[in-house]
Amino acid sequence: MTDTGNTIITRRKVLKLGLVTAAAIIIPGKAIDAASYVLPDKRKLSVYNAHTKEYFSSVYWEDGKYVPEALTALEYMFRDHYNGAEKPIDKKLLNLLFAMQKRLRTDRPFHLISGYRSPATNARLRKRMRGVARRSLHMYGQAADVRMPGESLKKIKKAARELQSGGVGYYPRANFVHVDVGRVRFW
Repeated sequence: MTDTGNTIITRRKVLKLGLVTAAAIIIPGKAIDAASYVLPDKRKLSVYNAHTKEYFSSVYWEDGKYVPEALTALEYMFRDHYNGAEKPIDKKLLNLLFAMQKRLRTDRPFHLISGYRSPATNARLRKRMRGVARRSLHMYGQAADVRMPGESLKKIKKAARELQSGGVGYYPRANFVHVDVGRVRFW
């Protein structure tokens, strides 16, 4: 281990950097973006649930594995706020939000507008509002509607789009950006 000021370089980080560099040659765009969350030994998320007023800020991945207690807390944080139903949240979604925070160069919390939605809630919202998908990825724990006070929605949208990790929907009137880990698409 070598200490260079505030940065500690370990053999593990050097190996990870080598893998990312090799991957960048093969698939440049995604590999470079992957470096933002491959290199740290820890991944931390900060989320404020706009409906329940609950706050989560903790490391959810450390030493090469997910932290079970943090995943349980995030599942609860992302629950359907209409009926309390919970579902495991896709780890790719958590990693996407982490990568977005890194790309935005902030540790400010995302304000979660909608995480998991039960099929019953999704059906009820489809009847009331336009734009709610019949097979919404919210029902699978693979989507989140977020905003971040202090950051423009355009900047959040740009960060998500640049990562090319799934769908990105821009809803300025409703004051949120939809992100999911489905196929790459923008609206």
